[in-house]
Amino acid sequence: MNNASFDWSLVRAFLAAMDHGSLLAAARDIGTSQPTLGRHIVQLERQLAVVLFERTGRGLVPTEQALRLAETARAMEGSADRLWRLAQGAEEGGRGAVRLSASQPVACVLLPPLLARMREVLPQVTVELVVSNAVSNLLRREADIALRMVRPQQASLITRRIAQVTIGACAHRDYLHRSGTPQRPEDLGAHLLVGGDEENDVRDHAAALGIPPDTLRFGLRSDDLMAQWAAVRAGLGVGFISEYVMRTDPKVQPLLPTLKLPHFPIWLTVHREIRTSPRIRAVYDFLAEQVPVALSAQGS
Repeated sequence: MNNASFDWSLVRAFLAAMDHGSLLAAARDIGTSQPTLGRHIVQLERQLAVVLFERTGRGLVPTEQALRLAETARAMEGSADRLWRLAQGAEEGGRGAVRLSASQPVACVLLPPLLARMREVLPQVTVELVVSNAVSNLLRREADIALRMVRPQQASLITRRIAQVTIGACAHRDYLHRSGTPQRPEDLGAHLLVGGDEENDVRDHAAALGIPPDTLRFGLRSDDLMAQWAAVRAGLGVGFISEYVMRTDPKVQPLLPTLKLPHFPIWLTVHREIRTSPRIRAVYDFLAEQVPVALSAQGS
């Protein structure tokens, strides 16, 4: 194979398969069909004259050759994305769209008032909001800027801790009227709880308090954070909600101020090419200034 005959577009399929471990999930990630992605991987294997994956009942297992090639392939992908972003920044100046990724509570509660204010300050910028509790891959152009509770590790990203989110126990006053108000953390064992389905944070915290996890009773379990908030507002039980969300409904009462729950940092993450895109720089600077102010105002 010579360099001129190499199909660079097949690298995208290879990396998606590396990341997801299955043809179906990889195809969904890059917006193609499973058979097409499978053909692309076979074509790449033929061009490189190597076997990249072992097909097993549990999915795709990368070979040693695939693991060796992955780092270079990711560098190729990053260079292609960087070229695209540089061109976009040069063409559009301070005008155009900025893709912003945030979790459900941040996107649905914290950001809307800020985005309305930003529209007045930056009327030339259109925001494309990616609402997901999964960590968007900025290197793959899923977003330009991300607000996350987890700090990305990629060296090519600029990450800044801009604020902190506090979680608190709470319940609707109608639930408390029916079931009483817990006075101590140990009292939670006698109440209906609202918590995650797959996640076991509530059970872990209960165990730390000496409450046997098997004794916990749930009014609702869901990993959808906004569904948890809706359940608390409907009086289904005691929930564990971000304080900035909790304060949006005066009928929801904070509980157990002595209960020690984790604080989560908010990381603002952006490409290093922020220096070449005036519109991304403007949105980044606005969020870096206004998100801490909004959280402080809600906490005052």
